[in-house]
Amino acid sequence: MLRGSNGRHYIGSTIRLEERLVQHRRGHTYSTRRLGTVIELLASRCFETIEEARKVERQLKAKKNPGLALFQLQQP
Repeated sequence: MLRGSNGRHYIGSTIRLEERLVQHRRGHTYSTRRLGTVIELLASRCFETIEEARKVERQLKAKKNPGLALFQLQQP
C-alpha cells in the first residue's frame, strides 16, 4: 500500500516490490501519478503466489477505506 503527498492511497501487487516502487516514484505508472510528488510505502505483505496476492489486493480495494485496508493488510 502506497500513500502519496496529497494523501491519496494506492493498493497493488507485484513480484518485484523494490523495482515497482522505483517505477511509481519516477512517475512511470499511470495509476500513481495522481498521488503527488512524494510516494511512501505504508505496508507490504508477502504471499506464496502472485494469484494469492492479487486476491487479497481485490479484497482490500473493495474496502474503499484506506485505513481499514491498511489494518487488514497488516494482519497475518
